Amino acid sequence: MDLTNSWQISSPLLKGLPQPSGPPSVSLGYLWNSYHSLFLYGGEFEWKSSEDPVTPAAFALWEYAIASQSWIKHSSPKTSSGVNAATDGVAVQRAAEGAGVSVPSLGRGFYFGGHLDHYTTPGWSVRVARVYLQSLLEYTFPGFANKQISSLSNGQPSGDDGNYRNITSAGLQAQAGFTARADGLLIYIPGFGDEGILLALAGGINTTFTQMNSINVYDIATSSWFNQATSGPTPNIRVNPCAVVAAAQDGSSYNIYMFGGQNLTPYGNQTQYNDMWILTVPSFTWIQVDQSGQSTPYGRSGATCNIWDGQMVMVGGYVGSQLSCETPGIYVFDLSTLKWMNQFTALNAGPNNPFNQQPAQVSNATTAGGLEGSYGYEVPDPVISVIGGGKTGGATITAPVAAATEGPLATGKPIIYTVTGPIPTGTASGGSSPDTSNANVSGSNNARSAAIAVGVVAGLLLILACYLAFCAYVYRKQLQLYKNHVEMIQRQSQGEDASTFAALVAGGDGFGGHRQSASALLSKQSSDTYHESSAAGTESFTSAGRNGEHDVRRDSEDSGVERILAGHEPTFVGVMLHPRRSLRVINRD
Repeated sequence: MDLTNSWQISSPLLKGLPQPSGPPSVSLGYLWNSYHSLFLYGGEFEWKSSEDPVTPAAFALWEYAIASQSWIKHSSPKTSSGVNAATDGVAVQRAAEGAGVSVPSLGRGFYFGGHLDHYTTPGWSVRVARVYLQSLLEYTFPGFANKQISSLSNGQPSGDDGNYRNITSAGLQAQAGFTARADGLLIYIPGFGDEGILLALAGGINTTFTQMNSINVYDIATSSWFNQATSGPTPNIRVNPCAVVAAAQDGSSYNIYMFGGQNLTPYGNQTQYNDMWILTVPSFTWIQVDQSGQSTPYGRSGATCNIWDGQMVMVGGYVGSQLSCETPGIYVFDLSTLKWMNQFTALNAGPNNPFNQQPAQVSNATTAGGLEGSYGYEVPDPVISVIGGGKTGGATITAPVAAATEGPLATGKPIIYTVTGPIPTGTASGGSSPDTSNANVSGSNNARSAAIAVGVVAGLLLILACYLAFCAYVYRKQLQLYKNHVEMIQRQSQGEDASTFAALVAGGDGFGGHRQSASALLSKQSSDTYHESSAAGTESFTSAGRNGEHDVRRDSEDSGVERILAGHEPTFVGVMLHPRRSLRVINRD
């Protein structure tokens, strides 16, 4: 799948790769990834009837070298002893349906829980019941150090086959109540403790399921498990949801987005969910996302979700009887706007940010940096309303609402990064715009750009308001002048002397202190002509002495008084369109 270019979800950019000989066909395993390789761990062999039982092969870890597009087999892997892992030299078993996560910045992969049965393990009798696990298997990638492993405690790197540590007695893990589980989630969050933490969510076994009001938290640096209570409304129990985590630009919050999954109870009547939840850390508060009015995908379980450019890309999943076939079954969710989109929008994080981290958290020679894939992410408003701060971070709640009693959440706070420069939204690399009936592309969500736009609009509105006020003032004056002229001409036409009308104009509500009498307005010019200018043109009036009276008439044949002052009553629109001419009229009068 190409994430360097934009594409529509109806036609994602997929490219088939060569399929060299390699691992056996399995399902429900996990692919760890380093920056150069993929590592296939676990999985089940093909299901067959008990009359024709399948025989799983001996476990081997299969590494896919991305550059050479070839598989490398690491046979007969064995455990290494270390902190909270007593076994050494014991064969690593193949598990299935566990929760996996990769932390390439540490050079490690983790696999939590799962099960063993005759579909995973050679020599397992079909008469022996499935065994669910509560262990945490840690794999250190070849060439990476891990001081938690006894043989690497001096800082030397792992060998060509890597190192395995089967952690079985880490804090709460060794106590009653720490449940075995399959079909759950394992989420990595940096910034707490020396190496970050893992969160175990969801999952269960045939009879019991993991509640969401208490989260198991693993401190990587000390190899210890803790419990952390949550706040807010709690999601229903479920198995096989998918999830991603996004980092605020300053690292003050990490927001886990969980979608879907299914409820296995009652047996034979499973329910597939299509709800979206956010667990915001470190406050550990659940927030349900409002998806009303959106084209939300069908409920599903077992989908895979990954984050890049601040967007969640979801692939596949089991949709039950809702659909007979789903093609291509790929969806994109904008983690900032909380909208399902009809396209993936590729952003340009730049050549110095190959892991798509937030700009303030980019890795360098001295630090691994922050979460990968979070470039362009902004904290959404429903999260801000719970933890405070703004789009770039600045959360005011930097500890669990239900106070932590032990571990890094009790003794420390997240690493806070200094955010400088504009909010990263990147540059779209191509593709058409998303369906605006669902949401707009993330560029409009830039808080700083929005603030600038609001300021510009406010300034323009202020200028417009001042102009409209000025036009209203001019309009009122011109209208009053028009009415006075009309009344003057009406009386003139009735035989009254113009000199008696002086008070009509002088008695108006004033024109900027510049008032003229009617005798001045209609004074006898040497040419016996009076010219009155208006916004619409020039009207001429002639005055001829006859028995000491003035005979006022228009040069046109139209004798209606409505056309005095440019032939029609002034309008507000006319003043707006020709303010200078209107101003000249009132100044002259």
